[in-house]
Amino acid sequence: QATEDEAALVAQAPVHPSYEVVGAEHVREYDATLYLYKHKKTGAQVLSVAIDDDNKVFGVTFRTPPEDSTGLPHILEHSVLCGSRKYPTKEPFVELLKGSLQTFLNAFTYPDRTCYPVASQVTKDFYNLMNVYLDAVFFPRAINDPRVLAQEGWHYELENAEDPLTYKGVVFNEMKGVYSSPDATMSRQIQRELFQSNTYHVDSGGDPTAIPNLTFEDFKNFHGRYYHPSNARVYFYGDDDPLERLNILDSYLGEFDAVDPSSAIQWESRRTEPWSVTSKFPASEEDVAKGKSHMVSVNWLLNDKAFSPKEQLGVSMLDYLLLNDISSPLYRSLVESNLGTAVIGGGLSSELLQSTFGVGLKGVAADKAGEVEGLVLQTLENIAEEGFPQDAIDACVNSIEFNLREFNTGSFPRGLSFMLGAMREWIYDGNPADGVRFEAALTELKDDLKARGGEVFVDLLKDLLIKNGHRLTMTMEPDSTLEGEILKAEEDKLAAVKAGLSESEIEDIIRETAELKAAQAAEDSPEAKASIPALDVQDLEKEAKTVPIEVTSAFNGADGSAQLITHELPSNGILYADVGLDLSQLDFDELPLLSVFADMLLECGTKSMDETAMTRRIGTHTGGVRAALLRDLVEDPAGAAVAGDEIVHYLFLRGKAVPDKIPELFSIFKDIFTDVNLDRQSRVLEMLRETRASMESSVVTSGHSYAATRLAARTTGLGVLREKVGGISYLETVKELLEQAENDWPALLARLEAIQKKIVDADALIVNLTGDKEVLGSATPVAESFAAGLPKQGKVAFPEGRTTRTVDLSGMERLPDVDEGLVVPTQVNYVGMAGRIYETGEKVPMSSAVVSNFLRTGHLWDTVRVMGGAYGGFCSFDRVTGRFGFLSYRDPNLAGTLENYQSSADHLISAELDEKTVQQAVIGTVGDFDSPRSVDAKGWLSLADHLVGRTDEQRQRRRDEVLATNVEDVRDLGKRLDSLNKNGPSICVIGSAKSIEEANAAGLDLKVINVL
Repeated sequence: QATEDEAALVAQAPVHPSYEVVGAEHVREYDATLYLYKHKKTGAQVLSVAIDDDNKVFGVTFRTPPEDSTGLPHILEHSVLCGSRKYPTKEPFVELLKGSLQTFLNAFTYPDRTCYPVASQVTKDFYNLMNVYLDAVFFPRAINDPRVLAQEGWHYELENAEDPLTYKGVVFNEMKGVYSSPDATMSRQIQRELFQSNTYHVDSGGDPTAIPNLTFEDFKNFHGRYYHPSNARVYFYGDDDPLERLNILDSYLGEFDAVDPSSAIQWESRRTEPWSVTSKFPASEEDVAKGKSHMVSVNWLLNDKAFSPKEQLGVSMLDYLLLNDISSPLYRSLVESNLGTAVIGGGLSSELLQSTFGVGLKGVAADKAGEVEGLVLQTLENIAEEGFPQDAIDACVNSIEFNLREFNTGSFPRGLSFMLGAMREWIYDGNPADGVRFEAALTELKDDLKARGGEVFVDLLKDLLIKNGHRLTMTMEPDSTLEGEILKAEEDKLAAVKAGLSESEIEDIIRETAELKAAQAAEDSPEAKASIPALDVQDLEKEAKTVPIEVTSAFNGADGSAQLITHELPSNGILYADVGLDLSQLDFDELPLLSVFADMLLECGTKSMDETAMTRRIGTHTGGVRAALLRDLVEDPAGAAVAGDEIVHYLFLRGKAVPDKIPELFSIFKDIFTDVNLDRQSRVLEMLRETRASMESSVVTSGHSYAATRLAARTTGLGVLREKVGGISYLETVKELLEQAENDWPALLARLEAIQKKIVDADALIVNLTGDKEVLGSATPVAESFAAGLPKQGKVAFPEGRTTRTVDLSGMERLPDVDEGLVVPTQVNYVGMAGRIYETGEKVPMSSAVVSNFLRTGHLWDTVRVMGGAYGGFCSFDRVTGRFGFLSYRDPNLAGTLENYQSSADHLISAELDEKTVQQAVIGTVGDFDSPRSVDAKGWLSLADHLVGRTDEQRQRRRDEVLATNVEDVRDLGKRLDSLNKNGPSICVIGSAKSIEEANAAGLDLKVINVL
């Protein structure tokens, strides 16, 4: 029957003379029809997915197996987007970011392949994006202009003969940031060790010590070999004309002839005996002195032949059973061992040809590091002997099946998730449909479970882990001198290179540096800019998108004040429910405890059901439950800047379920809120250790977000709150809470119980429901019963004109307005600068958002990223408070970046501008407004709008202001930034000790604070 169905679909396939129809299949799980073509002239493989989805996706993927760690695939991924034959601007990619309605525009480098996907809901825009990307990958400027490799990869930089020689390059600095992360460094070393003979042994992203070995000849040859239609897998998805897709593609493929790229990925054979490796990572002197910073991970290569779909699904479920949450036996054993502060390793990784599994601990004492391997292995043996409880299996199967059927990709285009799933099979010459189907494998696995029970997973556990000799134990030791040694080795190498150069060679580098900077600073010609296909403002929707909302007050009884909010939206029979408690009655000193309290709701069980049973109950009956804190500023209805002190503040439990499980979902909500077991000292200690470890890791890899939070804490109440509950200050609070939990648990318990008593109040309750009409009809009476069953503390009086209570944070002390340099062990910097450009009470025009977009994709991209070599340079504008901020990411510079920020004012005031340029920025801004959202996200964002009083009319007014932005608006924002420069903006830098010391020596006055 399957063969007959396929034959019928093949007969219905759109026919194009340049392509052969290879196959056709219907994937009923997503109601998608897949047509597989082969381009006759080149052999290019094409997957065309016909589906009722207006968020169209195109992608071209090449197998790109590297032979060394120079980062060639990664650098080429960046470089091909820097101009092409038909689109000769310096950065077509950025031109698209400026003026497209794209819903996705990026590229990915994997260890064995490189993907170039785009997405848009507008057909004209979609074809524009497709054309630019096809021309970029097949005919890039980069293979004829060495300056592209110099900019995106690496180059020697020297401005004066007496200066030291340095390396610059976007990918070079990006990977310096990656290699500054102990976790990232460890994962790369693990992959290198697990795979000894194939391409996964080297780093496709690039090792900073190897990147300068990359030559232009190797770069060009790699493109010629792998970026060829014969090595391409081209993907289309959506509701557009399937023949027009093929026409556009053929206009590019037709210029090539078939070749044999010899790009197949080779299998790594499994070894029979385990082995161990010890390495080092950069750490602070304090961490080394404590002797509790080792990282240990036990890792396996799982297979040396392809898994069947059933086996792959079974392995995914085994991973869930072992490590998904606190009820999982392997995860629990590691956490409760107290050998480390956090579980690491990530479990199953299945995106490559062969799957791996890794697990371990970080924050391990030096004298305990040797015990981690034994703990992991003994725990696995115990699990195999005892088996998996049936309730754990039920929760696992239901959770994974729910997620597969829901296919909720959030803001990520569904078509892109579909492509990445198909590519897991297709890139290795498998059937792409097998990468997205699940029904047959799920049915087969369920039948096996009925017949054999938990032995299905025990057998997998024994075969893939316990009896598998291809096992690596990786130990990482902290080293306080390693960062300095790495920097010195680079400096010494560069000094040796310079010493070996003749005067004329030094002059050549100085000249090339100047020429590169001049080329980077030069404006594209009007003709080059005109080559980029673009939309017109007339193509934009004038009306703001709205979400249906109905509000029922006092739905917990006539004498109550709880609110029921509903959003009737297509949800495929799933209810999305958010149940919120008002936090406005908490004292300031209780607020830093909220993150811990929220985590405890789902990590500590109830007085009548421990966390294992509760977690499995949630997994068995729902699509998941999680806690979320919502804190948002109350805006001025007329659009004037506010002080940033008045907020709404709620703690939500967010869950989802199918109709017959809605009563159980709300029963779970009630049990968690009213019966949570807060007296769990050991669990709280584990959670706090995990939080500390996570923050100490993220401040090194995501320093820009911490810098932004710290800057806001100097001027607004909400900024202070966010700093106290999630910033650098909170890291210190976590340390204090750890000490209190260990030494004075009754006092901490009393604080947690006081929070619960204050906030569990039916009269301050918010219930937010999103779903189909039938689903809402089923859920509403259940929600009413739930609200009636919660404790009541008396009808709530709301401020005049409002339907929620607010919190006044004006009494919360701001951080001192002192420029700071926060030191962490890293080779890069995160540079922040911010300040108010609109005073409280001043009308804030939405044109400022357009100008911010213009600045981010223009001046800052050119100066901070392209010329400065940072991986990212961007700005943000808070229209509610009138604050403007600048940030950089993985930045080799510090003072120079601040100068680039300050030069933004002159750029906006004096840049040559016309209305077309401004309209391009308008289009990009509207694209941000109109990005597609999942059903649950629409309901959640509409809830937030309701709570703070944002109306559809206000959002329409903001959209109108965006559409009306003109050149004078750009000049006005430039003048405001100029005033900020003169009045002294606020600065916060997170970076290396060396960079901060050098910046202070050069004239900055940063207060130095050691964070780690």
